[in-house]
Amino acid sequence: MAQELETMTVSAARLHNNMGPLWDGINPNLVAAIYEVNHKREPLENGPVIHCLFVDDANLEATLNWQSPFDGAGPEARAPSLAAMLQSGAIQPLAEAIGEPVGEAVKEVSETARGRTGITKLNSTQVFSGMPPIRLQATIMLRAWRDPGSEVEEPLDMLMDWALPKYLAPEGTLLTAALEWWRRNEDKDVNSLVEAAMPSAAPSLLAVRYKGRTYAPMVIEHIGIPLNSPSDRFGRFVQIQIPITLATLTAWDGADWYDAKGPNGSSSGHGGLYGNVQGLPRR
Repeated sequence: MAQELETMTVSAARLHNNMGPLWDGINPNLVAAIYEVNHKREPLENGPVIHCLFVDDANLEATLNWQSPFDGAGPEARAPSLAAMLQSGAIQPLAEAIGEPVGEAVKEVSETARGRTGITKLNSTQVFSGMPPIRLQATIMLRAWRDPGSEVEEPLDMLMDWALPKYLAPEGTLLTAALEWWRRNEDKDVNSLVEAAMPSAAPSLLAVRYKGRTYAPMVIEHIGIPLNSPSDRFGRFVQIQIPITLATLTAWDGADWYDAKGPNGSSSGHGGLYGNVQGLPRR
């Protein structure tokens, strides 16, 4: 059921089975290549490669979560109304209504507090609290110049095949999985138990090569198929623009970003996907 992921040398020459329209006369850096990879960023041998254009806006977004954990340490958070009255001088009418000697003391305190704040460099210091995976939002264009089947329909089917789970078991719970494993006369090992407990196969991992960088591994989070796109008399699309959102499998660090410039997004200088975590220096 699951396709074997072979270890191979990361090289563009190992990518075959090109799919998509012929983009003659267009700078190769403007043509995006999408293909399947394994969790080590290595492309699958003889796997299909979709060549397409990114039209409209193609945005790579990285959201970095910085928080100020000491926001509630100042007097503004402890007594917001009183602090606001002191800082603005709005407490003076109350001091005048109270009269001597308490009112005079309150008025003096109000003058001292006017224009001051409890925010300091220490309690406003932000700390890094994590980040979600990097997301790539783009619109893919496929256009038939000669054959709608091979230039549009086949790449479209391949995109949907990558986006959807490879296989979904028709039924199954932990209880039924345990019973199925127990009924086996042989091969009762850990691997068979895992296969019985998780009988379905997740969607494919992908790589996107565009403008000299390779983003991998990525997953398709969203894909849209505009069904009202132009088609021929057989119902085959002749041109289609597909909105798609891809996300990296994990959050990235600086080493991953530099690795994206290597061949197919892999660089031995960082020891693979987790090189920087292992203490290898950046280039």
